[in-house]
Amino acid sequence: MNPTETVLLYNFSGTDTGQKLKSVLLQMRVRIKLVEPDQYLEPIGWLAGIKAIPPTGEVYKGSGFPEQMLVMRGFTGNRIDELLQLLRRYEIPPILLKAVVTEHNKYWNSLELHEELQKEHAAMQARSEQSDGN
Repeated sequence: MNPTETVLLYNFSGTDTGQKLKSVLLQMRVRIKLVEPDQYLEPIGWLAGIKAIPPTGEVYKGSGFPEQMLVMRGFTGNRIDELLQLLRRYEIPPILLKAVVTEHNKYWNSLELHEELQKEHAAMQARSEQSDGN
């Protein structure tokens, strides 16, 4: 087991998708962290277990966001491929908002990462619709 392989899960609690996803991650021996809305102001890196990043201690009091989001830390390209294959094999519905913890985003909070992923997803959909129309 790679101790740095961690997945942050947002809005999966109490869902069938969440149960299936947890079972896949346990099978892969990946650490799972369910992130609750009150933790949305903490840095992504701290939530994912990077000890060098301190918590802010700030508590988010908003309702957060409704979309499911999955954030991976410590995965190699092969392990990401393995995870995606298992998600398909177990017929887990597509998770539109996925990210990897990077040097660039590890200090962001969950709301900032969510906003960035929403923009990227919208841009990809717009490109896809343009190419479908040609």
